[in-house]
Amino acid sequence: MTTTNTHYQSFYQDFLNDPEAFWLKQAQKLNWFTQPTQGVSQCDEQLDHWFADGELNTCYLALDHHIEQGRGEQLALIYDSPVTEQKRTYTYNQLHEAVSLFAGGLKNLGVEAGDRVVIYMPMVPEATIAMLACARVGAVHSVVFGGFAPRELAIRIDDAKPKLVLTASCGVEPSRIIEYKPMLDEALELAEHKVEHCVVFQRPQIKAQLQAKRDLDWQAILEKAQPTDALPLPATHPLYILYTSGTTGTPKGVLREQGGHAVALNYSMQTVYGMQPGQVFWAASDIGWVVGHSYIVYGPLIYGCTTVLYEGKPVFTPDAGAFWRVVEEYKVNALFSAPTAFRAIKKQDPEAELLAKYNVSSLEKLFLAGERLDPATYEWLQEKTGLPVIDHWWQTETGWPIACNPVGIEMLPTKAGSSTVPVPGYQVHILDMDGSQCKANEQGVVAVKLPLPPGCLTTIWGNAERFKQSYLSQYDGYYLSGDGGYIDDDGYLFIMGRTDDVINVAGHRLSTGEMEEVVAAHPSVAECAVFASKDSLKGQVPIAMVVTKEGCAKEDIEIANEIRSSIRAKIGAIACLQTIQVVERLPKTRSGKILRKNLRQLVDGEQIKVPSTIEDPSVIDEIKARWISLNS
Repeated sequence: MTTTNTHYQSFYQDFLNDPEAFWLKQAQKLNWFTQPTQGVSQCDEQLDHWFADGELNTCYLALDHHIEQGRGEQLALIYDSPVTEQKRTYTYNQLHEAVSLFAGGLKNLGVEAGDRVVIYMPMVPEATIAMLACARVGAVHSVVFGGFAPRELAIRIDDAKPKLVLTASCGVEPSRIIEYKPMLDEALELAEHKVEHCVVFQRPQIKAQLQAKRDLDWQAILEKAQPTDALPLPATHPLYILYTSGTTGTPKGVLREQGGHAVALNYSMQTVYGMQPGQVFWAASDIGWVVGHSYIVYGPLIYGCTTVLYEGKPVFTPDAGAFWRVVEEYKVNALFSAPTAFRAIKKQDPEAELLAKYNVSSLEKLFLAGERLDPATYEWLQEKTGLPVIDHWWQTETGWPIACNPVGIEMLPTKAGSSTVPVPGYQVHILDMDGSQCKANEQGVVAVKLPLPPGCLTTIWGNAERFKQSYLSQYDGYYLSGDGGYIDDDGYLFIMGRTDDVINVAGHRLSTGEMEEVVAAHPSVAECAVFASKDSLKGQVPIAMVVTKEGCAKEDIEIANEIRSSIRAKIGAIACLQTIQVVERLPKTRSGKILRKNLRQLVDGEQIKVPSTIEDPSVIDEIKARWISLNS
């Protein structure tokens, strides 16, 4: 590190001097049943594990511990659902009562430590209660995003082989109600693995039909249950399986262990997010994604914060002021969301007129992650809110941030486009194709030196070889992130996108992320995607698709010409960005990531393999029709 901010440097150097001692010191901040003396160790499969001789229980840390410290009447969970016009709050005492009772219900159904439980639910408190109850009895939960289609759910059921599936009768969107039970029934028909029971939480919007013997009513389970204590578990006991997309089309079950996970999340709440126990933390995500696991449920509760569970959207529930309303109402201290959410807000309310209607003085920091934070969105947020806008970078696999502005240590100067510096605990290197270290400002593959810190995946569920092949085989001694980027002279990390987002134009390697920065900076552009298309002469050429801001008066051709001029001025004519198409909207996953691969398939005339995670499949058809019309 060459940053002049010595407090961060000193902290980071402490980690480098003795990583195991560093993490054992962090582990001492938790209330273990058996305090660990081991840092990292290897199992027979030569996989790394943390704190193997320690015993704890994640649910105990998230609930019982705080009650024992006299904080039982503090709010633990706030549920806000603009789509159903419902609000509920739980103190730590109340959440503990609900979780321990449902854990007793799981035990009555024969669920034991090590059994798997699939949770297929919307953003309701019962989903959080189910996750914590599984942790309490040592069951391994696998949350499947509620919008997944039956086939995708069946694949995950066959891989996890759960004893139970927990579900709800429906999910509620701004414009529709989604029945979960028929999708679950179809998934169970498709799956080879047969579950013993499905427990169904009946929502008032739709009552699901229950199948005799197999299906059980959630409330009936509670009526027969007795509260149960948290079970002491080895630190290496699995907490959850979370499926992420794989290159073969078969999802990879990221496995997280109880001990390392709890230590890392507790540490990150202070170091990464600068929170204090008792403050209100809001991660505007979904429990089906890793952000929901780490920073709606486990991180804030382990650390003793109040967490917000929001069943709504950044816009249309009812408008682009939704986030600011929640901040005012619950005095949120830190808000974490994806850049795409704020781009949607910016598109609907470009002058932030709705923000001015709310008192958001409690809000101290904005955190963004999940995709690259484009400078245009960064600058808009900074200008309109006057708050620190903090980009940070991590992955489903790591479970918590790899790089951030470490506000819990000290606030470093920010740089647009950078996630700032590696979090103490990670050794981040930029490698070229043969594994050599890249120089400052030289783009390469972003890799993390092994062992990975606590909290990261320890393997792929049931497939250690796939874990090694996918992440550990390309560079000896390193975890392969799959992202490309560079570290500048000040030690700041810049993530430029997935390594397959680097395109080759007539022998010149160019970053689509760098081009997106320029396109997004145009004052009429709300959001954009730059991706590669096949070209018979140059091999590949970039194409940009842009969505303009509400009320934009400029003609499409004028916007395109201005973008081309900017590209030539800032990158050079070699970028060859000739095709710039204005579209109504871009295809995205439900977590907000733009599906650039599908756009490339569309323009190249290939078969479009639309992932099950797409938010609205009709977007692809809209763009395809417009593309054919304009290029015929």
